[in-house]
Amino acid sequence: MKPIALIVSAAVLAACPASAQEASPDLPYTMTESVTLPSTDTGWDYVKFEPGSSRLFMGRLKDGLTVYDVDRGQTIMTMENSAGANGPVLLPKYNRGYVAMDDGSLLSFDLKTLKVIARAKLANDGGLNSGSLDPATGRLHVITGTRPKEATWFSIDAATGKLLATTRFPFRKMDDPAADGKGNLYAPARLDGLILKLDSGTLKEQARWDVGCNVSKMKYLAATNRLLGACTGDKPAAFLIDPADGRILSRVAIGKGLDALAYDEARELIVSSNYEGSMTVIAREGDSLRVVATVHTQFGARMMDMDHRNGRLYLVNADSTGFPGKDGGEEVTRYHPDSFRVETWQPN
Repeated sequence: MKPIALIVSAAVLAACPASAQEASPDLPYTMTESVTLPSTDTGWDYVKFEPGSSRLFMGRLKDGLTVYDVDRGQTIMTMENSAGANGPVLLPKYNRGYVAMDDGSLLSFDLKTLKVIARAKLANDGGLNSGSLDPATGRLHVITGTRPKEATWFSIDAATGKLLATTRFPFRKMDDPAADGKGNLYAPARLDGLILKLDSGTLKEQARWDVGCNVSKMKYLAATNRLLGACTGDKPAAFLIDPADGRILSRVAIGKGLDALAYDEARELIVSSNYEGSMTVIAREGDSLRVVATVHTQFGARMMDMDHRNGRLYLVNADSTGFPGKDGGEEVTRYHPDSFRVETWQPN
């Protein structure tokens, strides 16, 4: 007599269609390494790769700008006079690095030696959030964080660090624009759900498009002349836009709390990292987007960047504890000292 378990197992297999017995899909990304660094209870913001190199620059606010070598898995240095580091911009063409600081100053440094050149005050009403280069003009546009009424752009000569112009927009919160290199910038006005098409030489508005959600990330895909955008807020999504007329060609939902967006051109994959503890992996198929998978990370893992040499993702996080806000206000987060970590996620 055959054992009952074997009989039941055989019956179940016989009843299952062939497709149910096929191998499960490949995992799009797997974590291969996690390195914990010395840290205080500080928060952090942007992490950015120096293009073409193994150096990851991390704005760790109170702990300063940390330079990390992903090939060696260790810290190179924390830059002097960099407490308050928020948004690094790395420009090998000019051998310059810049950092938007949370006190309203702009830190500049020599990209090869990592020696500080200057720390100049730009904003007197709060911190700077981030910055991006317009290759058509050689200008670096550094943008303020959330303000009561207006967002300010400080336009900098990327080669010298000289302030060239100050432009104000009637939006409380704006984020880094996407540059097409042909004289156009596509700038998100997050809280208004708008994308502004700007002349990159004058910053004059040429058009505006309502995308119906809190758009915070923009990338220009030169190979296909398309714009890739992503929204945070209560309607988190990623979408493709035709820059000729602002038409949304495809839209998919992503995880909550978007704070970084990467595009792997070789694999035609888009990845968003989300505060809820997820990475949404999206395939671009022509002018269509399709969600491939949701990679479950850990709560608070919102910042990452892609090493375009190999497609690896580097995600940062730290252990945290939340405390009730005063008088019922917003929860206060405390980060655990010496728990800040850099995770390596390998594409498959």
